[in-house]
Amino acid sequence: MSEANSLSGMEEIVAEPFWTPLALSQLKWFCLGFIAYVLAASFDYNKLREWAWFLYIVMIIALAGLFFTQQSHNVHRWYRIPGLCYVQPSEFAKLIVVIALSWYLEKQKNCCEELKTGLSASLIMGLPFVLILMQPDLGSALILLPITLVMFYFADIYPPLVKLMCGGLVLGTLLFSSILLGVIPHGKFKPIATKFMREYQYQRLSPKEYHHKQSAAAMAVGGVVGKGWRRGDFTTGGWLPAPQTDSVFPNFGEHFGFLGLIFLLSLFYMLLFYSFRVCTVAKDHFGQLLSTGVAVYLAMHILINIGMMCGLLPITGVPLILITYGGSSSIVTMTALGILQSVYSRRFMF
Repeated sequence: MSEANSLSGMEEIVAEPFWTPLALSQLKWFCLGFIAYVLAASFDYNKLREWAWFLYIVMIIALAGLFFTQQSHNVHRWYRIPGLCYVQPSEFAKLIVVIALSWYLEKQKNCCEELKTGLSASLIMGLPFVLILMQPDLGSALILLPITLVMFYFADIYPPLVKLMCGGLVLGTLLFSSILLGVIPHGKFKPIATKFMREYQYQRLSPKEYHHKQSAAAMAVGGVVGKGWRRGDFTTGGWLPAPQTDSVFPNFGEHFGFLGLIFLLSLFYMLLFYSFRVCTVAKDHFGQLLSTGVAVYLAMHILINIGMMCGLLPITGVPLILITYGGSSSIVTMTALGILQSVYSRRFMF
């Protein structure tokens, strides 16, 4: 792209009004998300026990039903509501799995250390995991693994099973990161990897992957204080892929620089600090498990998305909560925060 075209594109974007169609659409989703937050916060979280299996069955039906709909972008991820929006069931599935596991693990509290309890709980996570993986949506599926692992740990599930899951998760993360960083040659591992993942998915593990290079470049050119609002060359020039969704973190970094990223990370730190604090003050086992699952849900989205953009993890489409453009993610995240508020505000009720 020539310099003249880049400047022309930047002038065009700068000249746009603040309330662009994307901004108005996201504002609508945040308003709906705020309503969901208020409803969830005012709702007694203990009543979720009664809804756990109903929500779980509806989730499984919704995930399975995607395969009977028309593909969008060559994947089965969204339900299209004509004239309104797209709905992504996998986003809701993450929160529903937390609710279902919390209910089941509390119910089996007296026999949690038995292997059958661990296997049954794994099945609760495993069924939506497979359905989401088949869409394919590797990022959303992988989010379920650390959520389940941490909930198993706090529920004192059969220790050898937890150790096995933890070891597998750590080894898998180290393997993917080693390929991305070039420690393991990308080409030599390809014949093995493509036996259980698609070729385009494995290509995202390349150290020379275009998306990773452009993300790093966008953050680098942002410098200390950034290029300024709507003046980022990579974003306005079209060089940064998916700047409103997957790449919103380097997009932010290009505009507001290192100091802006530090400020954003500080906000996320406070959010996670108070989220995990709820786990320590919850009055009952169900509330502890529920708040733990929600806190890990929030943490994994932040860590994985930023890890992707920093070149430590493959690009898998995991949204950066409360920042990435998208309706389903915004509503589910606000609902999850409402559930945390419900647990916290009822910590003194008996």
